[in-house]
Amino acid sequence: MPSLIYSCALSGIEAYGVEIEVDILNGLPHFAVVGLGDTAIHEAKERVRSALVNSKASFPKRRKIVNLAPANTRKCGPAFDLPIAVGLLAASDQIPSSSTDKALFVGELALNGTLRPVKGILSFAFFAKENGFNFLYVPAENVKEALLVSDLKIFGVKDLSQLIAHLKGKSLIEPQNSRKNFPSVVQGASDSFDELDLDCIRGCDQAIRAMAIAASGHHHLLMSGPPGSGKTLLAHYLPSLLPYLVEQECIELTKIYSTAGLLPAKNPIIQIRPFRAIHHTASAVSVVGGGSIVRPGEISLAHRGVLFLDEIPEFPRAILESLRQPLEDKTVTVARASGTITFPANFMLIAAMNPCPCGYAGDEKHECHCSAKEQIHYRQKLSGPLLDRIDLFVSMKRIIFDDLYNNSESGSLSKIKEQIKKARLAQQKRFNSRVLLNSDMTPRLVREFCFLSSDGKEILRQAMERYRLSARGCHRVLKVARTLADMEEASFIQDQHLLEALQYRNNLPDNR
Repeated sequence: MPSLIYSCALSGIEAYGVEIEVDILNGLPHFAVVGLGDTAIHEAKERVRSALVNSKASFPKRRKIVNLAPANTRKCGPAFDLPIAVGLLAASDQIPSSSTDKALFVGELALNGTLRPVKGILSFAFFAKENGFNFLYVPAENVKEALLVSDLKIFGVKDLSQLIAHLKGKSLIEPQNSRKNFPSVVQGASDSFDELDLDCIRGCDQAIRAMAIAASGHHHLLMSGPPGSGKTLLAHYLPSLLPYLVEQECIELTKIYSTAGLLPAKNPIIQIRPFRAIHHTASAVSVVGGGSIVRPGEISLAHRGVLFLDEIPEFPRAILESLRQPLEDKTVTVARASGTITFPANFMLIAAMNPCPCGYAGDEKHECHCSAKEQIHYRQKLSGPLLDRIDLFVSMKRIIFDDLYNNSESGSLSKIKEQIKKARLAQQKRFNSRVLLNSDMTPRLVREFCFLSSDGKEILRQAMERYRLSARGCHRVLKVARTLADMEEASFIQDQHLLEALQYRNNLPDNR
């Protein structure tokens, strides 16, 4: 009688169930695996055979058929090694069939029978809990990751012989109950720049103010200025201003990094906000996601954190335009012939650029050698639709000697973090959510929470006509103004908040 073992596969960062059906028939020895498996799955036949023999279990010398259902879905990876081996053991009556009830198995087998870690364990654990499984068998190295899911018994398996003894009831593996109390806020340093005081950065007051606004409301920021004006330094410093991750954000990020195979082995949970700096030679697939085996790209790896594009005009136009949909929808959909997969992509875009190819247009101390045509062509690399999705624009100037060595304070880290904390708390109360921020407001929420006085409406009307703001651009101004009001603990948007928000919009590069 065929045995039935349950396992999982990944579709994006979410798991779906796979039934492993194993039947042993009369006939010449043969081992077949069907069900649209990739090369790694077909090679599992040799790994499973060696693992069983080296674990002192018998390998049936008859015709063996393994079916991975649903058969019309493409499956990939070595995570089916363990359930195939368990299915063979159950079908040949080497273990009781009842021992696999309400259990889910995932893991890669080495030839000597030891288990190697696999990707996507956190997604598998959530699937097991949501679908009524009581037990989850995973490689021992994946146990810490699986423990993030509550109300599930996790068995960390070192090798196949240990699992066989456990399923026979001879030597039981001690179950590890999953973590019941996840900390509401995960403590941890946000960046290597965390201990750097803002007083060390001089001559960038407006940019520091814009960074504080961006961190308060999760707004996108573009800095333009000559070489050496502090754009890259400030961008790297931004993660240290962001608040610690909450439970939901930790789980989202850990799922993404687990799917990509980027979780640290010693501490397999993402506890700090990601900062992803992309080089302009990166491919579109590496940025957006995809590949023959679809995996998340840089914009998904920057989820709930910062995506930094230095020298943004040097990026290929196709890559920049591919950011338009994620900037608006907070997700990215990768479409392939086999289907579509959606990854989370709620990142904060921080971009830096020079005003012209040589970098010195408008500089008082250094002559610009670019022609007007070259400057226009350089700025046109950033399309209007892309710029319309950015909230804050800051023009930075050359830092002079007096700025570097003056004694005035440009702002302290504690004061700015306190402002950001107040703004985030106000947004939590407003939206009744720990992850929904001002930048996430829909048009309905903008109308509800971005109320303007009659004078404010007139200011915005004149600004729309003067700066030719689109409806999207107008809403982004209101979102920034709402963040400025939150930073000052104001209940309503006041005229000064709206004017400051428009000031950052007026610095938009001329791309026409």
